Amino acid sequence: DGLSNEDALNREKKIATNQLGKVSHTNELKLFFGQFKSPITLLLIGAAILSYFLHDPTDAVIIMVIVMVSSILGFWQERGAGNAVKKLLSMVQVKSTVLRNKRWIEVPMYEIVPGDIVKFSAGDSIPADCLILESNELFTGEAAFTGESFPVEKKLGMVAEDCPIAKRTNTLFMGSHVSSGTATALVVLTGLSTEFGKISSKLKTIRPKTDFERGVSQLGYLLMGITATIVVLILFFNMMLHRPVFDSFLFALALAVGLTPQLLPAIISINLAKGAQQMANQQVIVKRLSSIESFGSMNILCSDKTGTLTEGKVKVNLATDPQGNVSEEVLKMAAINSLLQQGYKNPIDEAIAEVAPPKVRASKLIDEIPYDFIRKRLAILTQLPEGNTMIVKGAFNEVLQICTQIQWSNEELTPLENYRTELHRRYEEFSQSGFRTLAVAIKQLGTQSVISKSDEFDLTFIGFITLFDPVKKDARETINQLNSLGVQLKVITGDNALISKYIATQLGFENPVILTGKEISLMSTPALVHQAEKVNVFAEVEPNQKERIILALKKSGNVVGYMGDGINDATGLHAADVGISVNSAVDVAKEAADIVLLNQDLSVIIEGIKEGRRVFLNTLKYIFMATSANFGNMFSMAGASLLLPFLPLLPKQILLTNLLTDFPEMTIATDNIDAQSAMKPRKWNIAFITKFMIVFGLVSSVFDYMTFGVLFYVLKANQQQFQTGWFIESVVSATLIVLVLRTQFSIFKSKPGKYLAIITFAIVGITLVLPYLPFAALLGFAKLPWHFYVFMLMIVAAYIFSAELVKRQFYKRVMI
Repeated sequence: DGLSNEDALNREKKIATNQLGKVSHTNELKLFFGQFKSPITLLLIGAAILSYFLHDPTDAVIIMVIVMVSSILGFWQERGAGNAVKKLLSMVQVKSTVLRNKRWIEVPMYEIVPGDIVKFSAGDSIPADCLILESNELFTGEAAFTGESFPVEKKLGMVAEDCPIAKRTNTLFMGSHVSSGTATALVVLTGLSTEFGKISSKLKTIRPKTDFERGVSQLGYLLMGITATIVVLILFFNMMLHRPVFDSFLFALALAVGLTPQLLPAIISINLAKGAQQMANQQVIVKRLSSIESFGSMNILCSDKTGTLTEGKVKVNLATDPQGNVSEEVLKMAAINSLLQQGYKNPIDEAIAEVAPPKVRASKLIDEIPYDFIRKRLAILTQLPEGNTMIVKGAFNEVLQICTQIQWSNEELTPLENYRTELHRRYEEFSQSGFRTLAVAIKQLGTQSVISKSDEFDLTFIGFITLFDPVKKDARETINQLNSLGVQLKVITGDNALISKYIATQLGFENPVILTGKEISLMSTPALVHQAEKVNVFAEVEPNQKERIILALKKSGNVVGYMGDGINDATGLHAADVGISVNSAVDVAKEAADIVLLNQDLSVIIEGIKEGRRVFLNTLKYIFMATSANFGNMFSMAGASLLLPFLPLLPKQILLTNLLTDFPEMTIATDNIDAQSAMKPRKWNIAFITKFMIVFGLVSSVFDYMTFGVLFYVLKANQQQFQTGWFIESVVSATLIVLVLRTQFSIFKSKPGKYLAIITFAIVGITLVLPYLPFAALLGFAKLPWHFYVFMLMIVAAYIFSAELVKRQFYKRVMI
């Protein structure tokens, strides 16, 4: 009868939730302390503590406060982003059919406990280690668990106690899925107690980094190298000039913090989370946040045609005898087969069942050999007036090869061999007209009540059943929109080449290039890599060839998306840069996907691509602005510290500069993007970022040194006035330059987002009045005469104007 809800709840309390790497309640605490994991930040905190006891407690407290505020800001943003993503993921939970309170119900996989009885059919994921209670032609895919690509047969029975895992045929393992057949099983072990859990706890399976993630790592190494060089040089020269070692060390550390875009992880998380929320509004749920950038960078989208390019509502066209005449008998047999099958529910069987004659619905199932992707046919055993009859329906070639005779409309039986060519010709005629064509065959078995694959021989071919799935009205327009966004669509289908060509022409492909699965099997990998980019449609593709096609496209330097919803799509979804599925997909496809569509429509993907590019571009904006501004400021201060008789800025002032300039940049996630910039895929380009950082960092540095000259030689500023003046110029210029560097176009043509504009001008206002606030002296600031402000603002205006001119020339000469 299964467990009661109360039993299940009690067991869940005693046993850990059925998840690998369960999210703990201390996660927020870990996230908070994660803000301090940077070695430079830890050194700065240590130095501040040391300073508190040995040097200047006021400065130490101020530095700690600034570091804490910056860290809390990052934590708060990342926490909000994480919570938003959790809510989205709950919308696409994978569920299992479980017997509770004597009723079959669906529950989330993580709620399954030992003692539960679970029902499985083709496409279901195995949520725990289970012992089989009942099974029928059950095969499971254990590639994710054992690495074995071929389905493994499972059945009820006993095995030796010391039997190795690979030979435990009576056990279903977490991490595998049902390839074909049906089963009922008892849950024995869950979560980390499962065989899969034991492996995962010893060896964490890490998915390959996306192009964007690799780029962020490269940027980190670049900045680390620059930072280390500056810190060492500053320390060396200050010691040569006999300045206090501790002050020089603290100054160098503050410079290092200033050069590092500390909020980059938070900015990326915020951008991705906001992008995920926006995509959810477009019916697109993101499971793996980093895939959003891959979505925006994608330049090839591979997709099956059913449901995305076609209506996805399969309809029966005709049921005909071998001669092509309409046949009620063939429709009746096909309908019995579709109605009685207990395995993988699919649109074809549903369409045939819809037109089933009324009397057929009273038929009873005796036995079944479920559909699988190797046989490509479905056999059921039912009782007819003639006795127990096996009815087989499936792919034309696979059914024809087990037939030895033909039954004509007058019920006359003749050997099939003489009519094989004629049957193939009729099949091709149906296919060329765009119809999906199945064959139907029967075999009389008398009183036999059990069937197996060994019975699939010597059948009688009785006819064809043709179906059609009309192309969506807006499919051609959608493909044109994808092309305009720089995304090439490639169709991967199991349908034969003739149907595929017909559909391709309907979709607007002129003289489509078609490559069949048979041709692919004869190709070497280099040959497929060379050919794949030229192909429009991959037809008659076997499930294991989908991964090979995607990997071939990736080897050519493409960012590849793959859209699939079937059992045989899991490997393709894993292989793609971004795997896309639908909420109605089988469990194994939905689990493997990075992105799940709540609406199976290519137009939804177009909105997702646009959002992915918006996220990608806004993240790049922060990197451009933070690295160039920080590089320029730190380069300037490093040089000035060697020329001046005092430090150009105190360590606490450098940290405050970094904190204030981060505020506008944290609103980048809400910024507008230029339509022209989002019209083509963008890939990470570390060389471009480096050039951008150097060019605009040096432009910034020129005006910093100009400020240095004006303050020191023209205005004759003392130490506090100099530091205050340079602080104002640094913060105001670094804040306003955001409006220039956020776009490659003129600031008058590309308007910033509302929040970015508000925060930018708010920070400028705060900076200008900061020297007059009561606690200004604690920060080392002095009140400035009004003419100091005039000079500072004139320099900032000249800097903004110059940066705009340099930007125009930069984008003309350097391609993104």
